[in-house]
Amino acid sequence: MTKRIVLADPRGFCAGVDRAILTVRTILRAADGAPRADGLPPVYVRRQIVHNRHVVEDLAAQGAVFVQELAEIPDAAAAAGIPIVFSAHGVSPEVKAEADARGMHVVDATCPLVSKVHREVLRFVKEGYEIVYIGHRGHDEAVGVVGESPDHVHLIEHAADVDTLDFAPDTKLVMLSQTTLSVEETAGTIAALKARFPWIKEPPSSDICYATSNRQAAVRLVAEQCDCVVIVGSANSSNSVRLMEVARDALAGRGEAHRVDDAGELDPAWFDGVESVGVSSGASVPDALVAGVVDALDGLGFTDVSTVETIKETMHFVLPAELRR
Repeated sequence: MTKRIVLADPRGFCAGVDRAILTVRTILRAADGAPRADGLPPVYVRRQIVHNRHVVEDLAAQGAVFVQELAEIPDAAAAAGIPIVFSAHGVSPEVKAEADARGMHVVDATCPLVSKVHREVLRFVKEGYEIVYIGHRGHDEAVGVVGESPDHVHLIEHAADVDTLDFAPDTKLVMLSQTTLSVEETAGTIAALKARFPWIKEPPSSDICYATSNRQAAVRLVAEQCDCVVIVGSANSSNSVRLMEVARDALAGRGEAHRVDDAGELDPAWFDGVESVGVSSGASVPDALVAGVVDALDGLGFTDVSTVETIKETMHFVLPAELRR
């Protein structure tokens, strides 16, 4: 029997990731690779533009300089008008204020769907709500959202955390969530919130982004047809880790789900006795990395490749206004 690979579609880059990467590439192209007389780089990027090691290394090789905090950027960069790009995950008002105070030329590459959650926070706080935010503590997106109103946004990660919350019945409550979580992951937490605070309000539309939901639906369908699943994505990529968890649940004990940064992390022992391998990738993963995994699996005897498509994505986001001008 021919060993087979089943590719999930959609997979890989979403519109927000594509926009963020294109933002940095556009600035680099404008600089044309020519070194500046003052020795400054063509662009600084605060944090990883997207959570993928290979993407960051590729942009760094082209001249982008990545920093953790704005304090690492010299004042000379602001004076020279060097663009400072905010990553797809968004930042808190505190970071924006620091950039303004230093006169930095900011290009905000925050995903529009993350910006939507920021706006929801501001709207609900203005209307007198306390906000329960379901997210991963320390994740760049969660830090930025909570930073919009730290006194009124209460972050929880799991259903068990609901017991740590204490709101009087007359408190106006609403729940929001990180865009990269899985529907299954938040379902239990939402149920626990509704049981504890029956009056809690949900936003008009889900905060979990279309790309996250689409990739999870596709990988679930693929996992149901396979003995093993490989998810390509970095360890700090929330949506990649969630994909692995969704695949593991869908496999239901029939096999294992693994996450790798690239083909070099594959372990041939994973595929002993396996006839079919499902493959997908997180929303910040270049398709070349998936192709590398497929080639490596081909070398292990998985020569038949097919694709399961669940939906055709047509979403597109224009470049940040700073570049369009």
